[in-house]
Amino acid sequence: MSNAFASHFERIGMTADEARSRAALFQELEERGGTVLNGPPEWYRFSPGRIEIFGKHTDYAGGHSLLAAVPRGIALVARSRTDGVVRVGDIRDGLIVEIDPSADAPPEYRGLRRYVHVVARRLFLNFPGCELGVEIAIASDLPRASGLSSSSALVVGVAAALIARARLAERDEWHRYLPTVQHLAWYLGCVENGLDYDGLPGAAGVGTHGGSEDHTAILACRLGHTSLYRFMPVTSLRDVPMPAEWTFVIASSGIQADKAGSVMTRYNRAANGVRTLHALWNRSAETPAPSLAAALSGAPDAMARFDRLFDTAPGEFSPDDLRKRLRHFVNEDRRAPAAAQAFADIDRAALGRLSLASQLEAESLLGNQIPETVALAHLARETGAFAASSFGAGFGGSVWALTASHDAPAFAEEWVRAYQRRMPAVGLIQWFVARPGPPATAIAFP
Repeated sequence: MSNAFASHFERIGMTADEARSRAALFQELEERGGTVLNGPPEWYRFSPGRIEIFGKHTDYAGGHSLLAAVPRGIALVARSRTDGVVRVGDIRDGLIVEIDPSADAPPEYRGLRRYVHVVARRLFLNFPGCELGVEIAIASDLPRASGLSSSSALVVGVAAALIARARLAERDEWHRYLPTVQHLAWYLGCVENGLDYDGLPGAAGVGTHGGSEDHTAILACRLGHTSLYRFMPVTSLRDVPMPAEWTFVIASSGIQADKAGSVMTRYNRAANGVRTLHALWNRSAETPAPSLAAALSGAPDAMARFDRLFDTAPGEFSPDDLRKRLRHFVNEDRRAPAAAQAFADIDRAALGRLSLASQLEAESLLGNQIPETVALAHLARETGAFAASSFGAGFGGSVWALTASHDAPAFAEEWVRAYQRRMPAVGLIQWFVARPGPPATAIAFP
């Protein structure tokens, strides 16, 4: 069976080493999944993590992001059950949760239990009468809470298993509301944040006020490409081939940033700044804008109009807070398309300038950096990367660095050693080399 898994991943474009590593996850599920599943699996899924190359906190404002999937992720096997219970177990940490989609979640639900309930409950409410009883075993080689979107990979994987179990894609309302993978990505972002999706009302989310960037990257990015998207709605703008001579090195700062847990309040402050700006605009606009990006693009004097509105803002944000948040959004939103063009032009210098500006403004304007991520990004350049930036929710997480493909392992080892000398209290950190991988995939066996 392991060879069949490896063959599948090679067919969809992974290297032989990447394919063997993913096959090992499924082999582990085959050997240990019996603690979760009461019988052989019916469905096999893989959901990758993602790199947010550019687009820090832009998606939920209707902005642009430049994205790539990575070859690492969450392997999942599932089988149906008849009692309506959703049972999910992580075979690596031994945690098994069972939830009832027909009931609201108690307030104490956290972590895996919370994510599973949010997904199952939303599908139960949005697709009345659907049969969601399922058993799911998962195994992951994504570093947790590291900015690679392990939480959204979980959401996508669990949702895919439930969609298959309930045969939702055969229903009329599925074709009406979710006709493309981009629609599904936007919907799953709304599942996670709890917001309404057109025609499919919202329910309790995980607690974060994010968007659908992660779900889009996981479901729709292209192998070997960087993918430029605009959001609200999710819109594919271009896929740019990754130059063969370049590769990403991803290193974790060693500081976990669980956006639905340890850093949720700080993460949501960045999102709430956008919500405040959007509400200020719509309060005075003749025609409400659907997003902050739409407000800015729909009026040539938008920045001047915002400047007059800052002093009228109620609540937790000062005028200076809002000026910084708006300036960050405008600048970062422009960088994503510019970076896509730099990849197309194989322009190392442009990517270096853009990534440095993105990193510095994350520190000074967005305010989602910590000393560890600042040091890790700085040391990547000092060690020889021609571009580098932190990514993800912030307040911890990881940094991507771009370097020559032939030199990537040696660069990574030197970079990590330099970081450990600078931040000895962090200890050993995880790193890996990756070119853009394929999106989420179902594995079918004859």
